[in-house]
Amino acid sequence: MKPSTFVGACLLAATCATALAKPAPWFHWRSKANGALTCSQTPLGPGWERAAGPYRDARCENLIVVK
Repeated sequence: MKPSTFVGACLLAATCATALAKPAPWFHWRSKANGALTCSQTPLGPGWERAAGPYRDARCENLIVVK
């Protein structure tokens, strides 16, 4: 196999995988210190616990319904 063919196949595979990727869900996070709520896709650290979710949007308004 030619190197250019191999590189082309790898690029095609990466493009297909990217096209099928979905965005990460959003969650409400509650502060253990004062109970404040915030919306984030990733954990905010050891002082925070997941309160609700998952949501579709960054404002944590559209709940994802799991079937």
